[in-house]
Amino acid sequence: MAFDSLSEKLQNVFRSLRSKGRLTEDDVKTALKEVKMALLEADVNFRVVKQFTKDVQERAIGQDVMNGLNPGQMVIKIVNEEMIRLMGSETTEIAFRPGKELTVIMMAGLQGAGKTTTTAKLAGKLKNKGKKTLLAACDVYRPAAIEQLQINGEKQGVEVFSLGNQEKPVNIAKRAVEYAKKQEYNVLILDTAGRLHVDEEMMAELSEIKEAVSVFQTLLVVDAMTGQDAVNVAKTFDEKIGIDGVVLTKLDGDTRGGAALSIRAVTGKPILYSGMGEKLSDLEQFYPERMASRILGMGDVLTMIEKAQENIDEEKARELEQKMRKNEFDFDMYLESMGQMKKMGGLSSLMGMLPGMGLAKGKMPELDTDAVEKNMGRTEAIIYSMTPEERRDPNLLNVSRKQRIARGAGVDISEVNRLVKQFEQTKKLMKQMPQMMGKKGKKGMFKGLPF
Repeated sequence: MAFDSLSEKLQNVFRSLRSKGRLTEDDVKTALKEVKMALLEADVNFRVVKQFTKDVQERAIGQDVMNGLNPGQMVIKIVNEEMIRLMGSETTEIAFRPGKELTVIMMAGLQGAGKTTTTAKLAGKLKNKGKKTLLAACDVYRPAAIEQLQINGEKQGVEVFSLGNQEKPVNIAKRAVEYAKKQEYNVLILDTAGRLHVDEEMMAELSEIKEAVSVFQTLLVVDAMTGQDAVNVAKTFDEKIGIDGVVLTKLDGDTRGGAALSIRAVTGKPILYSGMGEKLSDLEQFYPERMASRILGMGDVLTMIEKAQENIDEEKARELEQKMRKNEFDFDMYLESMGQMKKMGGLSSLMGMLPGMGLAKGKMPELDTDAVEKNMGRTEAIIYSMTPEERRDPNLLNVSRKQRIARGAGVDISEVNRLVKQFEQTKKLMKQMPQMMGKKGKKGMFKGLPF
């Protein structure tokens, strides 16, 4: 995740605070100097960092903290609270017009920020919330922009309004509004053109669209990987055309991520969503408290649960649970569990949401998610090299069958043997699970979660 480096540095600071029974004012100041450096290295705006550390210091050297039972923990709590406040304290939703009135949302941003893909992601998200959503292709300059929106719109099950690339964007927007009203759409999302950098021509075009149609929300898509530049872009767009909120993309990348901590403080505009991957489902509501929790290494279990609820097929989950109770765990179930994990963003994404695991995965070989996910690919190849009968009844796997499977998967027979042994151990665990669940009186507590 974008904040792995920052998380590691902050946790090192916190570790030193926890190790002290009592804190002096100098201890707090020294720790906050390190926090300040860590935030600056993460490309957080200098003025934001200065104010942040000042606010934390003022609260942290108060009598209640310094004389408390666990001052180190109290300082960490203050850092967490101030970080949440920095990003907006409360989650902000997109605003919609009342009742069945059409809400027009204009998407803006520079080229390369992922605006068109994000537009389709947002349309899918709103559709899932019960909004009848229409997309309009207003980027007539970038080659294949219209086609890209149409392909993604089709994948999301959302209609795309297009007049080709010969009409002016403002005319496309007007006609799209007419069509949306006629077809009784709730939401119209305009995918506008971007440029390589902010220029007057772009701003004039966006202003023209806003004057011609009743745009209710203007959302700016910015690339988190550009760090402080993303904040500057957001400030410029807000000054020139006015924005209502920001969508941060590429927050899953290996980047400093300072934009997430600076945008609200610098522009006063909320971050509405964060893009956490390339798939059309990889758009998350931005929760300041959850993001702060991830940054400070405390995990984000709530988002993990929501991902499970969104991506896991209830019927298949019930079927898996029933098979587990009857001790009918087979290789098809093994495949299914890996598929469920992929839908939720993969092992690396899930581990980043578990308290303390985001940093541990880089230090413990057994938690090397890249290696584990590579092995999962090999595991899939081995299972797909089995016949349906062998997958259902692993007892059929004698030496000659294993040799055939190894050849089919392009692996050594030792890998097949290792997988079979691992499968048998998992099956034993599955056999014990119903009793464990029964004792706790929560028989459905694991339903829907990948094994």
